[in-house]
Amino acid sequence: MTQPRKLAVLTALACALAAGAAHADITIGVTLPLTGPASGLGIPVKNGIALWPQSIAGEKLNVIVLDDATDPTAGIKNARRFITEDKVDVIVGSAATPVAVAMTDVAAEGQTLQIAVSPAIVPDGRDAYTYRIAHSTAVMAHAMVEHMKKLGVKTVGFLGYGDAYGEAWLKDFTAKATAAGIKLVATERFQRSDTSVTAQALKLVSASPDAMLVVASGSGAAMPHRAIVERGYKGKIYQTHSAASRDLMRVGGKDVEGAYVVSGPATVAEQLPDSNPSKKPALQFVADYEKAYGAGSRNQFGAHAYDIRLVLETIVPVALKKAKPGTKEFRAALKDALEAAGPIAVSQGVLDYSAKDHWGFTPETGVILKVVNGDWKLEN
Repeated sequence: MTQPRKLAVLTALACALAAGAAHADITIGVTLPLTGPASGLGIPVKNGIALWPQSIAGEKLNVIVLDDATDPTAGIKNARRFITEDKVDVIVGSAATPVAVAMTDVAAEGQTLQIAVSPAIVPDGRDAYTYRIAHSTAVMAHAMVEHMKKLGVKTVGFLGYGDAYGEAWLKDFTAKATAAGIKLVATERFQRSDTSVTAQALKLVSASPDAMLVVASGSGAAMPHRAIVERGYKGKIYQTHSAASRDLMRVGGKDVEGAYVVSGPATVAEQLPDSNPSKKPALQFVADYEKAYGAGSRNQFGAHAYDIRLVLETIVPVALKKAKPGTKEFRAALKDALEAAGPIAVSQGVLDYSAKDHWGFTPETGVILKVVNGDWKLEN
C-alpha cells in the first residue's frame, strides 16, 4: 500500500471511530408485571413502550423489557441487572407499587434515574433517584374527595389492598376526607391474590356508609366491587386510578354501572375542554395507541408509557450537551435536566419536577369518570 493510500485509510478509520464515540445507544431498562396479579397494569405499559420512536435526539434507543411478575424480589433483581450488566441510562418501572418501592434503593445505589409507573411512596431520602410518572394517591384522593363533597357524601367504607398501594390510599384519602368533614366508618383489607372478599363486604355493607372506596387495580378491581353490590349495597362506589381501564367494565359487567373512577385526563381525551393543557398530547396518545391496538384500547397505563416518551424527548437533548450515553455523567445530566425542565404538558396532566418534588403532578390533575352504559363519561 502506498503511503498516501495508507494515510487515507488511517484517516477514514479515525473518522469512523470518532463518529462511533460521538454516538452511543441510550439504554432504557424496563421492569414490569407482565405476569402475576398486576399484569393488567404492566402489559399496557409494555404496549405503549412498543410505540416509542427508535431514536431520540439522534441517538438510538435500546430498550430492554423484563418481567418482574409482580414480585418485589424479581424487581430488585431486574434493577440490579440493568445497572451492573446492561449499564442502563434510565430504569422504568415497576407498574406494581410494592415492586417499584423495592427498587428505589437499587436506583439510588446505582445513581440511576428511576421512572416509577406507580405511586411508590418511600421515606424521605430514599427516592433521591426515583420520580413517578403515575399520579400520587394524594393528587387522586384530592379529586375524589372534591367529587364526594359535591354529591353530599358524609360517610365512607374502605375496601382495599393490604399492601403499599392500599395503605397509601388509606392514609391520603383519610387525611383529605377528614379535612372535608367526611368520616371513614369502616375499613377492610384483602390481598391481591384473594379470590373472594365476602366477609369484608358483609362488614362494610352492614356499616351503611354513603359511599364505598375500593382500592384495587386492573381487572382485579372488579371482584371486590361486585362483592359489595352482590351483598345488596345501593350507595355510591368509587374506584382508584389503578382501576381506570376497560378491564373493570369487561369483568365487572352490569355490577360496575354507575361506578365513579378517578383517573388522569388521557382516558377521556375527546371529552376534555380545549383549555385543558393535556388535551393535545392526550388526543395524540389515543390516536397512536388505538391505531396499534384497536378502538377503545386506551388506558391509564398505556398513557404513562407515552408520557415517559415525552419526558425523555424533553430531557435527553439537554443531557447530551453535557455527556455521552452510557456514562455516569450522562445519568447525572438526565437527573439534573428533569429537575430543571419546568412544566411538561403530557397526556395525564402537567409535570413539574424539582429537586424537592419527585411526584410532578399538581392537585388539579385528576378527573372523575363515571361508568355509563359500559363506557366512560367525564363528570363535570
